[in-house]
Formats: sequence, C-alpha cells, structure tokens
Amino acid sequence: MFNTAFHDLLKPQWLRTLTELKISGGMAVSDLAKRFDASYMTVKQHCEDLTKRGYLKRTRVPRSEIGRPEIFYSLSEKAQSMFPPLPPKFTLDMFDQIQRMFGETAPDKLLFQYFQEQEKQWKAKVDKGEGLLAKSQLFVKTREKEGAFFRCIDGMEKGGLILREFHNPLYQFFEKFPRAIAMEQRAIEAALGVRLTREAHMDGSGQATHVDFVLHQ
Repeated sequence: MFNTAFHDLLKPQWLRTLTELKISGGMAVSDLAKRFDASYMTVKQHCEDLTKRGYLKRTRVPRSEIGRPEIFYSLSEKAQSMFPPLPPKFTLDMFDQIQRMFGETAPDKLLFQYFQEQEKQWKAKVDKGEGLLAKSQLFVKTREKEGAFFRCIDGMEKGGLILREFHNPLYQFFEKFPRAIAMEQRAIEAALGVRLTREAHMDGSGQATHVDFVLHQ
C-alpha cells in the first residue's frame, strides 16, 4: 500500500493508524481504539502526533448517543502523497506508444511543451525573490515539492552559485530521451534569468552521484 521505504522508517503504530484510516476513509478515536484493542488515550496520542506533523486532519462529529462530539481523524493531503503514484514505467510505455503512432520526434515535442510550461511555473515562483540567491532558494523549494532533491551551495571557486541536484524524478526520461536534459537546462536558465553550466558527477562505478548547475552571474 505505502511506498516500501515507509514500512521500514515509520513507527509501527503510526503505519497501522495511517493504513486503517486510508482503508476506512476516517474514524473516531473510540473506533480506532476498539480496532487496535488499545486504550483511547494511547490511540489519541498517536493520532495527535501525526496531526501535528500534518499527516492527519482532525474534526469533531456528533455522537449517535448523548454526549460530547467525538474526535474524528482522516488522512490529510500530505499523507495521501505517501502512497505510490503512477509508476514511471507506465509513462515511459505511453511515450513509446506515442512514438510508434506519431513518429520518432513526437516524444521530444511533448517534452519541449512540458518544459516550456515548467519554465513559466518556475519563473512565477522565483520572481518573488530579490536577487539571484533568493531566487535560487525559491527554485530549490519549488523543485523539492515536485519530488527533486536539491541543495543550494556556495560555488565561488567555479565562478557562481551552485544548485546541486541529488535526485530528479525525470532521470529515467533523461536516460531514454537525452535531449530532454538540454530542454530542462534552458528552462532553468530562463526561469532564473542567468546562464548556467550543467555538470554531471559520477562515482567509481559510473553511477551518477549528483548534478551541479553552476549559475554564472
């Protein structure tokens, strides 16, 4: 149900709570306590811990019997993102079908349109910053919300700021459609309003460790 890594990283009681609320669509604390054969206060504390971290939503619902409204918990949008999304293989297979139906260059045309739209969205976000550093920090935050993993670091020895990318959700697309790498680079340059150099770094076995985008002011 969850991405595999969450089974190893989440506390078992949190994982069980999230799973039950996903299945049920939401439950009152009293019902969860019965389901888990645990005390009301123990279950409520687990739910409160998850609520404080943004994974649950808390509401109050009237009791069917006389008494104060019950506390009801359900998954938040943040929790929903923990469930596996559409697998990359599906999208790559769809691109293969598009290529067979509409010609060799059809995937590149789609990716070109995609990065043009990304450029507009990135620029709208980073333009809120004053100066290249602030814009770069906003870009990093925006990309990490999209599933990338970046750090903004000092790169004065290379002549400018460096955006260091440790993960890009599109890496499988870049392997299959390498021309998309240049499309992404041009979109980043246009969004930030600077020229940049893209440097891919490999380990001893030839596996990519990170990519540096060196911004030239």
